[in-house]
Amino acid sequence: MSSEHAAPADAGAAGLSRPAPSTWGARNSHDPTAVRDDDGVYWLFSTDADADGPLQAAGAQIRRSTDLVTWEFVGCALDGVPGPAREHAGAEGLWAPDVVRVETVAGVEWRMYYSASSFGSRTSAIGLAVAPHPSGPWEDRGIVVATEHDRDGHNAIDAQLVIDGDRHHMVYGSFFGGLHILEIDPVTGFALDAPGPGEPASSFGTLIARRPTSVDTAIEGPYIVPRPGGGWALIVSYDSLVSTYHVRVAVSDDLYGPYVDHEGRSMTDLDADPEVTGLTVLASHRLEGADRGILAPGHAAVLTEPTHQVLVHHTRFDETPRQHEVQVRRLVWTHGGWPLVAVQPWAGAREDDDEAGWPSDVAALAGEWEIVDYAGPTQEVVPSRRVLVGETELAGLVARGAGRFTRDGEAPVDAVVFPAWDAVRSVPTLSFAARGPQGTVVVGTRVG
Repeated sequence: MSSEHAAPADAGAAGLSRPAPSTWGARNSHDPTAVRDDDGVYWLFSTDADADGPLQAAGAQIRRSTDLVTWEFVGCALDGVPGPAREHAGAEGLWAPDVVRVETVAGVEWRMYYSASSFGSRTSAIGLAVAPHPSGPWEDRGIVVATEHDRDGHNAIDAQLVIDGDRHHMVYGSFFGGLHILEIDPVTGFALDAPGPGEPASSFGTLIARRPTSVDTAIEGPYIVPRPGGGWALIVSYDSLVSTYHVRVAVSDDLYGPYVDHEGRSMTDLDADPEVTGLTVLASHRLEGADRGILAPGHAAVLTEPTHQVLVHHTRFDETPRQHEVQVRRLVWTHGGWPLVAVQPWAGAREDDDEAGWPSDVAALAGEWEIVDYAGPTQEVVPSRRVLVGETELAGLVARGAGRFTRDGEAPVDAVVFPAWDAVRSVPTLSFAARGPQGTVVVGTRVG
């Protein structure tokens, strides 16, 4: 939940000797987003968090990688919470930074939109900092959006900058009043409707998603990406941060909505069943032979490369639910234009980005598969199971090229099949992600 965004570990851990941040690697990365600099180095920005006790540093954590697999902690972007945001929100650390590369008349500028808040409160601020490079130095510019608990129904955290041609937009929000989007001045980086230079936005923006009080209004971490062929996909996280957290998607023809799920349900409809609205694409699961199960994965961002896209998110584990780390998974688009997520983690140089060589023959899909079905309850770590795919299961499938397969009729399928690295068995294989006959997502790995 939003009030748990970077919840500290038990207070008793505070007096114990703890690992230094320089040893963390992927650990303690929460609400992550990744960018690549002009030299091909990846930079990960995340919430100030330390699962072993009170914060050892604050100002938006930074990690560095050359392959999106191994991460090195390199410090914080800022020296604590900038003054204006700290004075407004009383925050001890920064949450959910979003970093983007922006071309300006003066050259390249990197912009970071960070959140400052306190647990369970709508007294929050989204601030802007800028730098010539992801490594810094970062300079704070002030507050872009601000909310107050006793005045506003929405919450100014979890920002993402969406660039659509010459226009910039910010989607943001968490729990409470739902998710909103407003236009940003591409020159200043502040809201287009700000009353003056460097001042906070004067309006909420447009509501694009919300959930009812019956489920604690539990929706947060919005991230919008363009769909192949036009339109937009909204990626969000649902439910409780440390147990039932998971990722869902919806789509829209227009950036400002309405966003609808696979059954046409609006993401702003408070009368629709909140347990089924939105298409679940990543949730708790455990693969066969894995030494730990994935628990409460979420707060996802998308990194777009020339040949592929990946989903960057944090996760916990079933045996250590207070611990969290960054994970990266391939994001694929079905023939029908839905973003789905690989069950296997990203394997760096072992990944195959040549879609022209992805399976194009239905017969190539026959065999034994280990699958995870996201139709199950999100409060459980769903175990994988094996299925044997033969002529009966493949009947009616049509190859659409580059690993895409569809089937119409009473048991419709919209699937992507692609090369992957089996992280448990340490072998190359095939993986798939599909909207199955019941409209829910099934993912899997070929094992025979």
